[in-house]
Amino acid sequence: MNIGVIKEIKKNERRVAVLPGAVSDLVHRDNAVFVESGAGNGAGAPDEAFIAAGATMLATPEEVFDASELIVHVKEPQASEIAMLGPDHILFTYLHLAAYPKVAEGLLESGATCIAYETVAVNGGLPLLAPMSHIAGRLASQVGAFYLMSPNGGKGVLLGGHAGVPQGQVVVIGAGAAGMNAADVAIGLGARVTILDVNIDALERAHGRWGSRIVTDYSTRGSVSEWTAKADLVVGAVLVAGDRSPIVVDRSMLADMHEGAVMVDISIDQGGCFETSRETTHEEPTYVVDGVVHYAVGNIPGSVPYTSSRALSNATLPYVHALSGGMADAIAKRPELIGGVNIAGGHLVNATVAHSLAAESADPLIVLGVA
Repeated sequence: MNIGVIKEIKKNERRVAVLPGAVSDLVHRDNAVFVESGAGNGAGAPDEAFIAAGATMLATPEEVFDASELIVHVKEPQASEIAMLGPDHILFTYLHLAAYPKVAEGLLESGATCIAYETVAVNGGLPLLAPMSHIAGRLASQVGAFYLMSPNGGKGVLLGGHAGVPQGQVVVIGAGAAGMNAADVAIGLGARVTILDVNIDALERAHGRWGSRIVTDYSTRGSVSEWTAKADLVVGAVLVAGDRSPIVVDRSMLADMHEGAVMVDISIDQGGCFETSRETTHEEPTYVVDGVVHYAVGNIPGSVPYTSSRALSNATLPYVHALSGGMADAIAKRPELIGGVNIAGGHLVNATVAHSLAAESADPLIVLGVA
């Protein structure tokens, strides 16, 4: 199959979807890989490395789209990229359509088959979302600690405290992959950490991992309000795969929070879990509402493209291999890919994603002709 890799054009996005080591594997299996020149520069993968791996370098994204059947991407396609998609293309990337309905509209019009990393599920896990969730979670506590410093707009709290001075209080809402990693780093920084979730099993896992080093609490409106009022840093890590994130912190709760406290919304790429969240960029990452600093960057792992590109390429490569044989062969080899298909043939074909967009869904197997 002809596989294309284009340069990411979302603001401040420096990741690349496929690295030279993966290209070498794909070429070895008789695929042709076309890479837009400069696609890997931000991730430490220059054109020369792709050429040595067997890729054909092309000057423009239009050339890559024209040459390729399978487009492997990182972030949701931007308008100019959607315009280059056609019915013969398979797009494999993060889509987060619940947060980007205009992207959904464009992809439906394109006729392309669009597979979202974040809705591929295996035994209750999300293997293609997990690496970025881990990284985003770890970064959430790092950036939270940074913005708690007074010169950065925060309250002036050191999370680890000092002799005779209490540690900072971190509240993590959501005990999934992102939340657990956020807690891990916050604990490592010496903070007092509370984790809230509606899933008792997830809270049991957190308690089993850290024991008395953390506090766990069942997430209700009351408990969230109680803990956010005490917090120096709140990390929102709530996920309903494919659907819009539920709002767990509404604006009224900010009135009881400390001035200069920081809120980091990891869930922003699914719409956000704080009522006062709006997507920001690495260039302008924060804003203040009611005295509380908000960080809501939509591509948090894009700030560490060297690490995150490698983690993503490692996770997606087995699926790219499967897709290189076409959709029918891919679904036979990797049945979980059917849950990843969000759009095909001009139809929404993932029921959860369709629900988030208040639309009807079609049967993906019928639309793809593999029933």
